[in-house]
Amino acid sequence: MEIREKIIIIGGGFAGLQLARQLNGKNKKVLLIDKVNHHMFQPLFYQVACGRIDPSNISFPFRKIFQRSHNIQYRMTEVTQILPENKKIITTDAEYSYDKLVIATGCKTNFFGNKNMEKLSYGMKNTGQAISIRNHILLTFEKLIIERHSSDKGNWNIVIVGSGPTGVELAGAFAEMKKDILPRDYPRMNFDDLKIILISATDRPLSVMSQEAQIKSEKYLKNLGVALISGDKVTDYDGETLYFNSGKTLASTNVIWAAGVTGNIIKGLKEEQIFRNRYIVDRYNRVIGYEDIFAIGDIAYMETPKYPKGHPQVANVAINQGKNLGKNICKKSKKDWKEYEYLDKGSMATIGKHRAVIDLPFVKFQGIFAWYFWMFLHLMLILSVRNKLAIFFNWMWSYINRDSSLRLIFYPSKKKIL
Repeated sequence: MEIREKIIIIGGGFAGLQLARQLNGKNKKVLLIDKVNHHMFQPLFYQVACGRIDPSNISFPFRKIFQRSHNIQYRMTEVTQILPENKKIITTDAEYSYDKLVIATGCKTNFFGNKNMEKLSYGMKNTGQAISIRNHILLTFEKLIIERHSSDKGNWNIVIVGSGPTGVELAGAFAEMKKDILPRDYPRMNFDDLKIILISATDRPLSVMSQEAQIKSEKYLKNLGVALISGDKVTDYDGETLYFNSGKTLASTNVIWAAGVTGNIIKGLKEEQIFRNRYIVDRYNRVIGYEDIFAIGDIAYMETPKYPKGHPQVANVAINQGKNLGKNICKKSKKDWKEYEYLDKGSMATIGKHRAVIDLPFVKFQGIFAWYFWMFLHLMLILSVRNKLAIFFNWMWSYINRDSSLRLIFYPSKKKIL
């Protein structure tokens, strides 16, 4: 009887999940490990934070995804160490052996060593953080209606640090919330003093996109009433005041950090195999120095002629690295393995209703058609039909009524969880 090869995948993000789906039904014994029990569709976290869609609509339990699989198992635990010499991993609950190990741990928010910012501001790299932002912002509005104009000035400023797609989309969504939703929820409140502020270290938002997209996104944000602070960096935060490199200060008790990411490194591999908090891999996603350890997605650093400084940390790279590695692993001989080559399909961002910017390899466009294109593409990327329908319904309801009914405030339980 043939002994099946045991493959452990650490992380169920875009890369890890795509690899597991490639190996589903194959003659491999696969163990998927993640510290949360569900896959998260990160591009729509900002809509959870703004109360536009329910968290369950973009969260997919691993056990549900693979409930009919005969070769894939899932364990909810956190990997604390890799022991490559013993071909084992250590988790908070147990240890597991492997024939092949695939690291797909993705990224976390990068606060660039600023401990105050890490402690006092809000990141948005998982569902829990998106819900925390929603809770905090909604509680701020409840506080404002009680305190009225005696409220601290910082309560009236919602600040997003970072002008990439996440920051721009979040700023646009909050600006629409201020315009269309808050006057209905709080009819006796004047929200003219409420400011949505986007801070950009570059001269324009969306610096990674084309100049056309940058100019148009800046115009869209200003039309929505978003205040832009460009060409300045945040240096510190004390919970009430932001401090800038220029010496300026800004009062705010609502600071969301969207200024960068850094890899989730696991202890055990050598320092020379890590570059800028990413594992250095070859064109087959093997970590250098190992034949049986791989890294895919945001955590992998691969230099190619087209990308001498590594690939961008985006979903398309992660998905296709997972697919490519899955196909390679299933081939009978390593001689048949195919090198990974990234095909850039473009980038996009939405800035409120009927406003989006899209850069495709051969065409760039903005406006209402770009907005519909953005909606269609993201809807198609959602895993289940039920979730597609739920999100579509919420979007259509919001489109017609400029409203949503998902502004619920949840307090975390103080009881100890297992």
